[in-house]
Amino acid sequence: MPDEILFLYGGDKPWTPDAWATSDDRVRGGASTSHLTVLGPRHARFHGHLDTTALGGAGFASQHSRGELRLDLGAYDGIVVSIRGPEPADGKRYALTLKDELPPPRGDGRQQSSLTWEADFVAAGPGDVKLPWDRFKPTYRGRGQPGARELNLASVKRVGLMMRSFFGQQQGDFALNLFSISAWRHVPHGEGQQEQEQEQEQEQEQEQEQEQEQEQEQARAQDEDEVDDDDDEDFKARQAMGGQGPRRAWWKRLLCGMV
Repeated sequence: MPDEILFLYGGDKPWTPDAWATSDDRVRGGASTSHLTVLGPRHARFHGHLDTTALGGAGFASQHSRGELRLDLGAYDGIVVSIRGPEPADGKRYALTLKDELPPPRGDGRQQSSLTWEADFVAAGPGDVKLPWDRFKPTYRGRGQPGARELNLASVKRVGLMMRSFFGQQQGDFALNLFSISAWRHVPHGEGQQEQEQEQEQEQEQEQEQEQEQEQEQARAQDEDEVDDDDDEDFKARQAMGGQGPRRAWWKRLLCGMV
């Protein structure tokens, strides 16, 4: 049974450039850059340059959803990132990030740091990369936070893509071609079969109701035709008898009754 998919970006939720904002290490004096270029409603590219020299081996370049999302993902099992071809993937290590709270900006307009849940993955080639919830680890400014609270899946407010050095492990140009970012849920075979059976029963009931309505309409139309035919025959009979046919028949019945 295929998984149940909720598209967040891509698929039936077309990519749009105005839905994304940039957050690179330049806000901390770095020199990294990132872009999310929409190539079409179903295709996008996360790309840029990761510089690790300005910050002494560290660095990050990221794009995140603009504004505040209100996603309830509690019924799902994780996130799936669909990587597209035909270009070969760059084999670099990326991170998908989630936030469940957005502190107000500082007085200078910069964003305040807060807990971020990250799940890293390697872009090995075209295909789907599934990230179950237990892959998402709490971090603060890129550093793990053991013992932090759990992510509130019922109130996900931000989704992001990040390229970072992972403390000096990678740098340089990067490019990740995407079909979609989605939430996914595994549907057990029995559950899916039961849902299909219910849908089939509903369809059969609807078909039966439609057939009954058609039969009733046909019966009403036939009754109306028969009434019209009887009226025509009575009218013709009266004309043939000079309009006296029904009157004579009434007097005859009266006389017969008196006798």
